[in-house]
Amino acid sequence: MTEHPQWFTSSYSSNGGNCIEVAVNLVASRAIVPVRDSKRVDGPVFDVSADAFTAFVAGVQAGRLDTA
Repeated sequence: MTEHPQWFTSSYSSNGGNCIEVAVNLVASRAIVPVRDSKRVDGPVFDVSADAFTAFVAGVQAGRLDTA
């Protein structure tokens, strides 16, 4: 059986639709986190390694990626 991404958007994404969606259900079986634009669900999907996605989220949470 082939696993399909189970997409979700963060509950923090209430900014009028300028969001990404991720599918974390593939981390265990494929070690990837698929990412897509929530406005273009039929558009391209970018597969990010689980380690890279974890590092990205940690950077955001720590405020290391603020541009202001």
